[in-house]
Amino acid sequence: MDALIAFAAALLALRLAGLLAARHRATRRPELLAWAFSLGAYAVAAAAIAWGEAAGWDGRAFRVYYAAGALLTAPLLGAGSLLLAGVRRTAPVALVYAGLAVGVALAVPIHGVFTAHGIPPAQDHLAFLPGRLLAILANALGTLAAAAVALRSLRRRPLGNALILAGIAAAATGSGLAGLGAAGSAVGIAAGAALLYAGFVAPPRLPSLKRSRPRAATR
Repeated sequence: MDALIAFAAALLALRLAGLLAARHRATRRPELLAWAFSLGAYAVAAAAIAWGEAAGWDGRAFRVYYAAGALLTAPLLGAGSLLLAGVRRTAPVALVYAGLAVGVALAVPIHGVFTAHGIPPAQDHLAFLPGRLLAILANALGTLAAAAVALRSLRRRPLGNALILAGIAAAATGSGLAGLGAAGSAVGIAAGAALLYAGFVAPPRLPSLKRSRPRAATR
């Protein structure tokens, strides 16, 4: 059952990533592409959970899960938010970071014995340097950037940014509470992906029409 829930979460996140990519092709807005890659990484992380729960966790499934979920999702989310705010230098920095993160995920040694079920805690299988430290810093900065941009423009896009903040909270809950188990984390991933997508595509608040005061009749 845990594997099926995680697989469903992966399909949902992948579908939403594809919709964002289609919007990017139509509008050429760079933040949509960054958000599409973020949700794509989110989908890969959920698929790795399904892999681990179905076939038994090992170093391969854990490496994919850690690369996509811990090293890529939140930083790319934050990069998209900064691009939305007009920080154009974010794009090359995000590209360089993504290459670095993938390289670290492939090269970092993994140790310890994996259990058949349940998402493996990173501290049991990875040294603090460089993998876990990079994940901590990248997740903190990415989440901070996404939350700060959402809060900054909350009055302009109240619904969209409220959904983004709720999605960030759901994503953090899904990936951070290992005690929920694989199914709980997958549900958090699915909820986070749906809320983030809804926030990304929500229209800005329409300007309110001010009622004009009636002019006094001239005598």
